[in-house]
Amino acid sequence: MQAMLLHGPGQPLRLVQRVDPEPGPGELRLRVEACAVCRTDLHIVDGELPVPHWPVVPGHEIVGIVERVGSGVALSLLGQRVGVPWLGHACGCCAYCARGSENLCDAPLFTGHGRDGGFATHVLAEAAFCLPLSLPMAPAQMAPLLCAGLIGWRTLRKAGDDAARIGIYGFGAAAHLVTQAALAQGKEVLAFTRPGDAATQRFALSLGASWAGPADQPPPAPLDAALIFAPAGELVPQALAAVRKGGRVVCGGIHMSDIPSFRYRLLWEERQLVSVANLTRADAHEYLRFATAHPPQVQTTVYPLAQANEALADLRAGRLQGAAVLLP
Repeated sequence: MQAMLLHGPGQPLRLVQRVDPEPGPGELRLRVEACAVCRTDLHIVDGELPVPHWPVVPGHEIVGIVERVGSGVALSLLGQRVGVPWLGHACGCCAYCARGSENLCDAPLFTGHGRDGGFATHVLAEAAFCLPLSLPMAPAQMAPLLCAGLIGWRTLRKAGDDAARIGIYGFGAAAHLVTQAALAQGKEVLAFTRPGDAATQRFALSLGASWAGPADQPPPAPLDAALIFAPAGELVPQALAAVRKGGRVVCGGIHMSDIPSFRYRLLWEERQLVSVANLTRADAHEYLRFATAHPPQVQTTVYPLAQANEALADLRAGRLQGAAVLLP
């Protein structure tokens, strides 16, 4: 097999050859068809997110075909297409797992972080955390659903069912998918981008956003909820200022720069500030059912596996519309 290996923070990924891995008990081996590139991968590469060990193969939005299975895994999975998301393992016995919050597990493993991920031709995964995929989409279009879609969905759900006017800050891979989900639910979407980013504003409008403008300007009407996907802490007070009384600001990223101090007046009147951490398998199955009923148009830029560094650089520089996807 081949893999793009990260030896330490801030280093370029290197293409290496390895012996094909053998699945252990409860595991399966996938032949990777596509792996999307997430901002979390960028946080890992740039050293903004601690990693349990080095080296590691990044990538956690994996679509692949089951080639081999370990003991305890049904042979019927062989040849099936499945997806591998960020949450690669939960202990199943801590207080959080017991109450159905496996996304907050005390002893988790994350794909492309605590265990090798999908920037490779093959990957091992825990069968219980793989997701069956039957959407009528190409693997490159399905891959971004496995994090950008899933985290976007959980973030949207955290906004509350009564949130009719949604503002989205940071219009990247997650935002372009959650916009389509929100519109399918009959909600209004307003897009906030970097100042001067007219191309992304046009992209948001083409997807159905009713308004698009710079993040440092107020919206034309108060928001019921604001979803923040950009890893910029300074957006939090701006979003709080944009939501109505009783509104909610949901931070959807795993890493964000420090939030600057702000006046209590921005939080007063029962505004809420919450975060999203990881996802549960229940979230994943719910979103994939929704995506089957409301197929999203997934905007991708495709790179060969060996160009993973170029894909990360384009994501870092904001040169992408939608999601970057690696194809082995």
